[in-house]
Amino acid sequence: MKEKVILAYSGGLDTTAIIPWLKENYDYEVVCVCIDVGQGNELDGLEERAKLSGATKLYIENVVEEFVNDYVIPCIKANAVYENKYLLGTSMARPVIAKKLVEIARLEGATAICHGATGKGNDQVRFELAIKALAPDLKIIAPWRIWDLSSREEEIEYCKKHGITLPFSADNSYSRDRNLWHISHEGLELEDPAIAPNYEHLLVLSVTPQKAPEEGEMVSLSFEKGIPTALNGKKMTPTEIIQELNTLGGKHGIGIVDIVENRVVGMKSRGVYETPGGTIIMEAHEQLEELILDRETLSAKKEIANRFANIVYEGMWFTPLREAYQAFIDVTQEYITGEVKFKLYKGNIIKQGTTSPYSLYNESIASFTTGDLYDHYDAEGFINLFGLSLKVRAMKMATIDNK
Repeated sequence: MKEKVILAYSGGLDTTAIIPWLKENYDYEVVCVCIDVGQGNELDGLEERAKLSGATKLYIENVVEEFVNDYVIPCIKANAVYENKYLLGTSMARPVIAKKLVEIARLEGATAICHGATGKGNDQVRFELAIKALAPDLKIIAPWRIWDLSSREEEIEYCKKHGITLPFSADNSYSRDRNLWHISHEGLELEDPAIAPNYEHLLVLSVTPQKAPEEGEMVSLSFEKGIPTALNGKKMTPTEIIQELNTLGGKHGIGIVDIVENRVVGMKSRGVYETPGGTIIMEAHEQLEELILDRETLSAKKEIANRFANIVYEGMWFTPLREAYQAFIDVTQEYITGEVKFKLYKGNIIKQGTTSPYSLYNESIASFTTGDLYDHYDAEGFINLFGLSLKVRAMKMATIDNK
C-alpha cells in the first residue's frame, strides 16, 4: 500500500497543483482536507475539483463553533491586536486547522501532512509549529520551498500537462484569506505602499465609509464574563453575533484597515483587512473593561494583551506560555459583564453609554463635589509624597548648578 499524505486543501490553484506534484514526486496517496472556518461559498465544488486533480478522498470539516469558542473568544478576552491594528483573523484560524489536519492524519494512518503556504509567509510557521507540537512524528511537506514552479502560469501549465483543466486564469488577482472573523487582501497594487488600495475592486465584506449610509445605527452588545452573549437585547451565540455584526459593520464601513506589518520571517508586508464584526466586538469589550478593571490589573492586562497577540501571530498557540497567559486573562474576565451601547456611523464606533453591575466608577467619588469618600485636601499629602523624589532631585541639581 502507498503511504498517505494529508493535504491542507483550499481548492485554489496552489493546492490543486500540489495534488499531482505529490503523486509524481512522492508516489503518495493524497487525501485532501478542507477545514471550514467560515469561508462561505469558497467551499463550493471542492470535491469534484479534488478528485479531478487526483486525490482519493476529500474531507470537508466544519469547525466554525470550535474556532469561535476555543480560539476567537480567548483573543477577544485578551484584547489581542497585533501591532495595534491587526485583529489576528488568519493567525487565530491556523492552529485549529492544523489540529484537525493532525486528527485526520491519525484517522487515515497518514505519515505526512502537506500545506500550500509560501516560503515567504507567516502561515508556514504557524502550520508547522502547530503540527510539531501536536504530532512530532509526522513528516511535513512544503512544496513552495521545494518545487521549481514560480508563477501562476507555470502552475496552470503543470496542471494541463497532468490532464487537469481548471477554471483558473493566469492573470493575477488578490491573495485572500477568509473566515468568519475577517478577510485579508494582499497582492496587486497593495505590494506598493505608495499606492492607495483600489477599494472599489477589493472590498468583499464592507463598503467604504464614504459609501456608508448617511444615517448612523444604534447597537447594543452584552457580555458575560468577557464573552459576547446578546446583540440589541437578543440572546445569541458568539458565532451568531459575529455573523450579524459582520453585516452591520460592513454596511457602515467599520473595520477596514490598511497595514504594513512585520512578518515572523523578518520582512514587512502590506495588506488590507476587513474585520467589521470583530472590530465592533473588540471595541465594545475594551470599553467594558475600562469601566470594571482596577488600574493595576488593567495596566498588566494591556501588557499581556500585546504579548498574547505576538504569540498568536507567531504560531505559538500550542505552548505552555499561551496557556499561562490565557489563565491570567480568564481570571480578569470573571466580572467583565455588562452592556455597551454605541452608534455605527461611516467607519466610526461612537460610544453611547456603558453599564455593568461590577462597575468601579463611583459617581460620588468622581464628581467635582466633595463627598465622604474623597476629600480634596487629601490630595496635598499624596502629591507631596508622590513627587518627593522629583523635588529632592531638583534641590540637588540646584546646589550643583550653583557651584
